[in-house]
Amino acid sequence: MASRYDISDEAWGLVADLFAGPQRKGRPSRDDRQMLNGIPWVLCSGAPWRDMPEDFGPWSSVYQRFRDWRNQRVFSQMLKRLQLKLNEKGRIDLKT
Repeated sequence: MASRYDISDEAWGLVADLFAGPQRKGRPSRDDRQMLNGIPWVLCSGAPWRDMPEDFGPWSSVYQRFRDWRNQRVFSQMLKRLQLKLNEKGRIDLKT
């Protein structure tokens, strides 16, 4: 079941390549989209990472991805792409 924090298919299509990093050795990594969906849950709820529902994956893995993506400036790049798309659709008023 989709939650209010799940990124839409359209939005994911715009940014998915930003999250495809090199595969590390060892266990296969968890789904990036699933982990990305867990980040707004924590940030919007104000709950500790440890209280995040397991639907998003282990809290420690989601937190580590959040830190990695933050350090790699993935969120800044994602925001720029989404802003460009909204501007193309005329949904951003640049006059104010």
